[in-house]
Amino acid sequence: MHLEARETPEGRRLALGGRWTVANVAALETTIAKAGAASAAATTIDTSGLESLDLTGAWLLRSLEGRLVQAGSEVAWTPARPEQLAFIDDAVKRGPTPHEEHEYHRSLMVVPLRTVGWLTIKARDNLLEHVAMFGAVVTVLARALFNPKRLRLPSIVRHVYETGVLAIPIVALIASLIAVIVAYIGAQQLRQFGGEIFVVDLVTIAVLRELGVLLTAIIVAGRSGSAFAAEIGVMKLNDEVDALRAIGMDPVEVLIVPRILGLVIALPLLTVVADGMGLAGGALLSWSLVDITFTQYVERVNESIASTTFWVGLVKAPVFAYVIALVGTMRGMQVRGSSRELGRLTTVAVVQSIFLVILFDAMFAVLFMELDI
Repeated sequence: MHLEARETPEGRRLALGGRWTVANVAALETTIAKAGAASAAATTIDTSGLESLDLTGAWLLRSLEGRLVQAGSEVAWTPARPEQLAFIDDAVKRGPTPHEEHEYHRSLMVVPLRTVGWLTIKARDNLLEHVAMFGAVVTVLARALFNPKRLRLPSIVRHVYETGVLAIPIVALIASLIAVIVAYIGAQQLRQFGGEIFVVDLVTIAVLRELGVLLTAIIVAGRSGSAFAAEIGVMKLNDEVDALRAIGMDPVEVLIVPRILGLVIALPLLTVVADGMGLAGGALLSWSLVDITFTQYVERVNESIASTTFWVGLVKAPVFAYVIALVGTMRGMQVRGSSRELGRLTTVAVVQSIFLVILFDAMFAVLFMELDI
């Protein structure tokens, strides 16, 4: 690797030789710094002596050309400019032409519309996927009416245990803590008006109508919804779902329906646990903070709730369970290609499940308000 510079009547001539590769990059940088420092009206770069030229060497050679041009020298190549430099020229973004400037300003109006269109199409496709999965589940359940063995009772029981029984500790803890927080804040505010007894009403109605089922659904979405997406996603990556199809089994019947039914059974039971622990947490704080005895607390609970208060909260649980299980299993079935896609879709399953749970809860609130329940 060398660079020989000599003066000719036509101008300065740089003769390149040797191997201009990444292995010699340190020496090449020093050589180019010296050659680029000197300037002449015209410079001819002779590449006929080059033994090899990789992209690193071409990048440095292009840098030399740029230094010479910046110094005011007119650069010529003999026998020809290396093709690697043209490749680098195409890869490097240069300043926009007037036409490109016009297209850029035009894109400021086009891109937002294009983004809205893309999001609309994506939302439509997402909705169609949910409808398709819903239809597949309903079809399997309809077939099970004529052949109950298709429900796979052992699998359903296992999922009830995993999504319900194993979730009792965390659901009970969260429900009691949230009830304590609600009771504490309510007691602090109601004490100003001498209405500490209404803390019981606040805790009872909030827990039974909203907080018990909502918090339980959010916990289950993060715990079981992600597990459904991850389990089925790993099976997709390992081609186990394709293997089920190959032996004539329906993946929706084997993998999805048992998880949905298991969660539909487990979530209402978890809601009852959350309601009980929430009321217990409220009783504990009422006793310690505003001196309401347990007997007074129970009597006030019975007075504050209507006949529908408990059922208003409980009726939401199967709907939330179905949404969580459907989204988790559907995202798991969408996994393709890599573990990165598995992680992304598991995250999407959790986020979408929580969003839909809150959306459906808001719809239930409006519905019950219109029905005066």
